[in-house]
Amino acid sequence: MRFEATRETLLGPLQALIGVVERRQTLPVLGNVRVQVDEPGLRLTTTDLEVELVAHVPCAVVATGTTTLPARKWLDICRNLPEGAEVTVALEKERAVLRSGRSRFTLATLPAADFPEVESIGNVEQVTLPRSELRRLIERTHFSMAQHDVRYYLNGLLLELGPQVTRAVATDGHRLALAEVAGGGAVDEARQVIVPRKGIQELLRLLTDVDETTTIEFAENHVRVELGSIRLTSKLIDGRFPDYQRVIPEGGDKKLLVDRQALRQALGRVYILSNEKYRGVRFLAEGDRLSVGSHNPEQEEAEEELEIEYGGPRVEMGFNANYLMDALAAMDADRVEVILTDSNSSGLLYGEGDQTARYVVMPMRI
Repeated sequence: MRFEATRETLLGPLQALIGVVERRQTLPVLGNVRVQVDEPGLRLTTTDLEVELVAHVPCAVVATGTTTLPARKWLDICRNLPEGAEVTVALEKERAVLRSGRSRFTLATLPAADFPEVESIGNVEQVTLPRSELRRLIERTHFSMAQHDVRYYLNGLLLELGPQVTRAVATDGHRLALAEVAGGGAVDEARQVIVPRKGIQELLRLLTDVDETTTIEFAENHVRVELGSIRLTSKLIDGRFPDYQRVIPEGGDKKLLVDRQALRQALGRVYILSNEKYRGVRFLAEGDRLSVGSHNPEQEEAEEELEIEYGGPRVEMGFNANYLMDALAAMDADRVEVILTDSNSSGLLYGEGDQTARYVVMPMRI
C-alpha cells in the first residue's frame, strides 16, 4: 500500500472523521482510521460502533492495500505540516511510514480485518432536502434531547419522514421542540425513526449552510446521509417515541406577543439570581406588561419588566429559564407568541406568524 496526496487533501477529511473517534475505546482498533487504497483513490473510515463516517479522498495511488492508522496522531501530523506539503504514506511490514519533505514518521498499524464496518443497511426509503434546511431542522430542536435518560428513546432526535413534510422532534420530558420543513419522500404515510444523540451531533457538525441537496436514507436499523464526499451512517434507537402531538397545548386562551431579543436578554439577567438547582423564573402578565422575576435561597431577587401586547386576564406562571432561553435562541422571528393557559399547564412558544417551529415548556412551582 502506497499513496501520495497534499496536506490539505488529507487534513479536511481527517478533521471531518475524527468526531467519532473516542479518546478511550473498548477496542483499540476504534482509535484508528481504516485506510483503503484502490484505483479510484483513498477511502477513510472511522466508527464508534454507533456512528460510522466514511470519506472518499482523491490521491495518487502507487500501490493498493488496506490497513488502519492511529486517527488522532495522523491528524496531528497533518495539522503541523507546512501548507501545501506533499505527503507520501507507505505500508512497510507492520508499520506505516509517512514522508513529507525532510520529515519522516513511523506509525503503528492494526489489522484492517479487525475494523468493524457497516457494509449494507438493506432496503431504504429516501428523502432529499437542501443541506441548509436539514441543518436548520436539527439546530431548532437538538437541544431538547435528553441525556442519559433511562427512557432511552428520549436520548435522540425523532425524524419523521412524510409524503409532504419532514419533521424533527426532541423532548427530555420537561420540554419539547418541534420543527418542520416542506418536502418529503416517496412514502404513502409518515415514517418515524429515532437518531441517537451522537449521530445528531456529528451530522450537525458536518452540515454546512450551502444550497446543495443531501439525501437521507432510512433503513430498518440505520439512517445514512450523503454529504458530498462524506457519508454518515448511524444506528437507530429501537423504541417508540412519545405521541408528541398530545404534548402540544391546544386551546390556550392567554396569548401575548413580546420582542424576542428583549425577552431573551431579560431572562439572561434574571437567571443570575435564580435558584442554582432549579433555575426557575416567574412570569406575570397583566395589561401591557410582562414581569419576569427570580429569587434564591439567599433571599436575593431580580425582576425585569417588558412591554407586551396582551389583552387577557392577569396570569402568573413559573418556568425553567434555561428551557426558555434555548427556545428563544433557536428562533428567527423578531417577536414571539407565547400561549398560556394556567399555572398548571405547559406554555407554548413560536415565532410571530410562524408555527414551523414550536416549543413546549412544562410549568414550575416558584
